[in-house]
Amino acid sequence: MLTKITSFVKKFEKEIVLIITIILISTLAFFLGYIYSRIQEKEPIRIEQGSFI
Repeated sequence: MLTKITSFVKKFEKEIVLIITIILISTLAFFLGYIYSRIQEKEPIRIEQGSFI
């Protein structure tokens, strides 16, 4: 069983590293955007009904 796993990893080593790198960069970008949006404190848009003449 262990020999099958090691042979699979050796066979597809470049692809596995590429997939792990893409996943790490994607999650890092997502969390940086999430944190940046939390840091920005914007006042929410308020819609007030006014009278038109």
